[in-house]
Amino acid sequence: MPNDPAALTGRPVPGRREGGRLYVIDGIRLLAALMVAAHHYAGTWRADRPGNPIWGRPVSEIMPTVFRFASYGWIGVEIFFVISGFVICMSCWGRTPRQFFVSRVIRLYPAYWFAVLFTTAFLIAVPGVWERLRLREVLLNLTMLQSGSGVPNVDGVYWTLWSELRFYLLFLVVVAMGLTYRRVVLFCCLWGAAAMLAPIARLPLLELIANPDGAWYFIAGLALYLMHRFGQDLLLWGILTMAWLMGQLELGNRIAEIEHVSGWRGSVLIFTAFLLFMVAVALGHTDRIRWKWLVTAGAMTYPLYLVHYAAGTTLINRLHGTMDARVLVAAVVAGFLVLSYLVHRCVERPLSRLLKKGLDTSFARLRNAGGD
Repeated sequence: MPNDPAALTGRPVPGRREGGRLYVIDGIRLLAALMVAAHHYAGTWRADRPGNPIWGRPVSEIMPTVFRFASYGWIGVEIFFVISGFVICMSCWGRTPRQFFVSRVIRLYPAYWFAVLFTTAFLIAVPGVWERLRLREVLLNLTMLQSGSGVPNVDGVYWTLWSELRFYLLFLVVVAMGLTYRRVVLFCCLWGAAAMLAPIARLPLLELIANPDGAWYFIAGLALYLMHRFGQDLLLWGILTMAWLMGQLELGNRIAEIEHVSGWRGSVLIFTAFLLFMVAVALGHTDRIRWKWLVTAGAMTYPLYLVHYAAGTTLINRLHGTMDARVLVAAVVAGFLVLSYLVHRCVERPLSRLLKKGLDTSFARLRNAGGD
């Protein structure tokens, strides 16, 4: 590994498809979203309490086998974070800060705006499970910055977007400097150090920026992309190993503080298997997988994640007892998959084009204005 010429020179691996689509990552993203949806519907601590507002009684009594597997579905979020680090690094290589900003806006906001309005309207039409926010709080949610203002999320799953936004803001600094092997490695090391120091430093600003709960998952994704682009070396394996070590600790903390329903060993096993699979992806062992339908599957992932939780659990509350619980979960998931496809085709695509055109025009005007 130390003799890899790409690692020594910081140049891409000869013959490696720079910027080529990795279809298998689209499939992993959809699988992660389905894991999270199954968890929210049939595997959470909330859904397993007596008299819970989703099923009315512990879901482990209704479908014990499904609950046993769904209780680990929350790890899909950590998988999202790793993939985000990989994909952001890949998609931003050679781009300017302006291009990075525009790409993030048109990717994140169209489906998110729909989800905020859809979920709010759904909870108004079908009340009783989730508390509806006040209008001013819903309007602030449209900015995606509500967590920074101490305002609740319209849907609880939006908490991950706050982690994503902080990652983008930090990585924008590297994009502005120009992405290189050395700079991304340095960024991983500095961010990792800050994430380790933040909890004991007890400095709120440092903790806000360093994001110790999610930093190491993004760092793992960045290291994996560097392996993909430049080849493996001992330093990248060291960063990835450190990310795994810190990640397993965070998995245990999340189980103890939030999830309560799954075991540490099983969670670490799933996370480890995922990272090893991502190493195989990074090193090109899955490049032969080029199924076109995976592109559509990947495009549906983000809308599915945004709309499935509050509305889906409310539907289950209204429909449980009318059919077999497993059939109900499958039907709700299938329904939101169809909705996600429609959101992608009818909302994301046209609105993204309009946003890109408007933002490109605005930045061109700023550039041409000069010192006026």
